[in-house]
Amino acid sequence: MKRFISVSILILSLTLIIFASDGFSADEKIKVAIVDLFKTINESEMGKKAKSDLEGLIKTKQASIEEKGKKIEALKSEIEKQSTVISPEAKKTKEEEMEKLVRDYQRIVSDSQAEVKKKEAELTGEILKQAREAINKIAQEGGYSLVLEKADGVVLYFSSSLDITDKVIKRLNESKQSEKKTETKPKSNKK
Repeated sequence: MKRFISVSILILSLTLIIFASDGFSADEKIKVAIVDLFKTINESEMGKKAKSDLEGLIKTKQASIEEKGKKIEALKSEIEKQSTVISPEAKKTKEEEMEKLVRDYQRIVSDSQAEVKKKEAELTGEILKQAREAINKIAQEGGYSLVLEKADGVVLYFSSSLDITDKVIKRLNESKQSEKKTETKPKSNKK
């Protein structure tokens, strides 16, 4: 259903652009480009750094989760070994302690997943924001009337000559490099 709505909106938009009487004259050509945002996110320097940062966060969270899991397994093993020699009250206390550890473990897993998801959205959002800026500049410089996102099911076919994804990635990488240069420039000491 969502795909159908997206396709319908795309077709309607294209129809309006093509047939708008005051938008284009008969001798003006509509210049269209395609951008693969998935590729842009994954292959740009910003995207690679974001992926690396995210993997580091995941690794840290996994270590914490594994540590809690080991504590649960150790306590479970201890309860099994001592079940015949400890009193029912002591066994109940150990089982309650294990239940608490299991709840903590589940909470940590849930919190970690939420934190990773939030961080991923934050990083992706920043990349998309800068990608849109780069796309707008490229579209204006190239005289494009329309830039579409290459999404499965929305754009069914396009000539590879319309694809400006590599230009967008290059522009993003260049903007990231120029940001690094301005950050590392020593500030002059004017008196």
